[in-house]
Amino acid sequence: MPRPRVPAAPRLPSLGPPLRRAFFARSVHEVAPELIGATLLVDGVGGIVVEVEAYHHSDPAAHSFRGPTPRNAVMFGPPGFAYVYRSYGMHWCVNVVCEAEGSASAVLIRALEPTHGLAAMRRRRGLDDPRALCSGPGKLTQALAITYKHNGLPLDKPPIALHARIAVPKIVTGIRIGITKAVELPWRYGLQGSRFLSKAFPNQDRHRPA
Repeated sequence: MPRPRVPAAPRLPSLGPPLRRAFFARSVHEVAPELIGATLLVDGVGGIVVEVEAYHHSDPAAHSFRGPTPRNAVMFGPPGFAYVYRSYGMHWCVNVVCEAEGSASAVLIRALEPTHGLAAMRRRRGLDDPRALCSGPGKLTQALAITYKHNGLPLDKPPIALHARIAVPKIVTGIRIGITKAVELPWRYGLQGSRFLSKAFPNQDRHRPA
């Protein structure tokens, strides 16, 4: 009798080299679009970054705009570290600190395309649809089990890993979501045509690097 065929394990996407701290020691407006297509993993669970928002220290919507506080202290430290905060007392959000030490700029990770550890993400989120696992900043932190304990951790050492993209994707831009200040700034970046965004980009404007 022939043996039952065992389905092959799904093939994981190739990973680029790890992003080092020098990558983040640049303008937040350079880092943000270059994170689209990178892969964020926490203890091996995560996926491809498909949506981010940039927050510059001169931006009234940035947590650092009014100066350092116990909550935003990590933003005023060196680049290449995670800034994690509680949003509206309901869910965690994860950011990457950019620019020079003290400049207090960061990029909010808004959505991922799940690629690694889907079983863990489904268990943590309590649902099956991969498009709903990480399609929002609070969803992705729950899926990756990111909490305040990750605040201030380096992005280039376990448990966090950020891998560079292996190809330059098509990027769209738009205004940021869920803020009341500087709402007109087009500092939201997304992967064109992605099914995993937190919200569609109405105009699908193509990003052109400066």
